[in-house]
Amino acid sequence: MIAYIYGTLLEKLETSVIIDTGGVGYEVFVPANSNAWLKGKGDDIVLHTAQIFKEDDVSLYGFEGRGSLRLFRLLLTVSGVGAKAAMAILSAMTAEEAARAIAFEDAAMLTRAQGIGKKSAERIVLELKDKVTDAFAGAVGAAPGIQGMGSGMVDVKAGPADTVTEAISVLMSLGISRSEAAQAVMNVKGEYETVEDCVRLALKGL
Repeated sequence: MIAYIYGTLLEKLETSVIIDTGGVGYEVFVPANSNAWLKGKGDDIVLHTAQIFKEDDVSLYGFEGRGSLRLFRLLLTVSGVGAKAAMAILSAMTAEEAARAIAFEDAAMLTRAQGIGKKSAERIVLELKDKVTDAFAGAVGAAPGIQGMGSGMVDVKAGPADTVTEAISVLMSLGISRSEAAQAVMNVKGEYETVEDCVRLALKGL
């Protein structure tokens, strides 16, 4: 089992990145809101990974924080939820947001993820609400605006990182590829406080 990947970013694909680890290139699927998309070719990168085996395929899924990895694994235990659906949830929101939505039985929030319908969201809440509450007590017990994580288990993108993630999502909704959107946000110069400002400056650069 591959627990983590540490190496050099070699290439960005549509939903995955290629990481060179001393002459061996690993393809790792990462969430759309991962900071991996903000890195440039040749940058060092480390991802906590889950190795998923299927009859005709073996895939690696990578996350910056152990909390995201743990929630990914929990989601896979839900009947009818596969890696694609779990990644969709962790692409649409942070692990903290997803954990809180499940614990507070907010199925509607989970439907923000592509391909997650009302029934699937309700099933996730039903099967995981107790497990998530136990595993992410620090996250689900905090008020929505509080980002401090005493457990240290959920990776939280606070402040500017939140803006970056949302800006990339907005650019993608406009038909811009994930890698181009990430690069455009990276190229934004100067300070900005809102998602709208970041998107405007990124579009100007494009």
